[in-house]
Amino acid sequence: MTPREPMVFAVGGMIFGFVLGYMVANAGGPAPQAAAAPSAAAIAPSKASTPAGTPAKGASALDPSEVRALTSVAEKEKDNVTVRVELGNLLMDHDRCDDAVRWYKEALALAPGNPDVRVDMGACLVRLSRFDDALATFDEALKVDPKHKKAVFNKGVALAESGRPKEAIAVWEALLKQNPDDPQLRTLRDHIDRLKAKSAS
Repeated sequence: MTPREPMVFAVGGMIFGFVLGYMVANAGGPAPQAAAAPSAAAIAPSKASTPAGTPAKGASALDPSEVRALTSVAEKEKDNVTVRVELGNLLMDHDRCDDAVRWYKEALALAPGNPDVRVDMGACLVRLSRFDDALATFDEALKVDPKHKKAVFNKGVALAESGRPKEAIAVWEALLKQNPDDPQLRTLRDHIDRLKAKSAS
């Protein structure tokens, strides 16, 4: 089973605007937009100002009955990867990152070769400020697919957020070199330049 395409950018409080989200039916979606205040790059709508457990603006509230129904299926069907990924996605969409990580871990225990699920879980770990765990998770995704764009981008985010800007810049510059014409990355150079300036000050 393959989860919905996760253009997940787990971006936190350095230079852009915090993001946890998916590119749902929007594979060629907008490029990252710089935030007015310090925060991280976004290719999905920002949840920077959204408290944990609160849906992003315009999103519906988390339906407890939907969570219960999916959880019931997961408990009955111990080898059902799909329902575990769906639970992780649902909870992540509503900033329930601790709970989402639990379900992503269960999905990966059953299907360890899925880099997309690892990227989603890593994005949640960045949101939880568990940067070392996030970096390890992105590296595991990159072992499966060394050119996984979302994993590379989010690895840079985790490095930037954990106080390693030079390493983040190197990762993002390599990503731009590999994807010079990618419309979703067309403003990443501006973000790199801002991070360089911030690091030099």
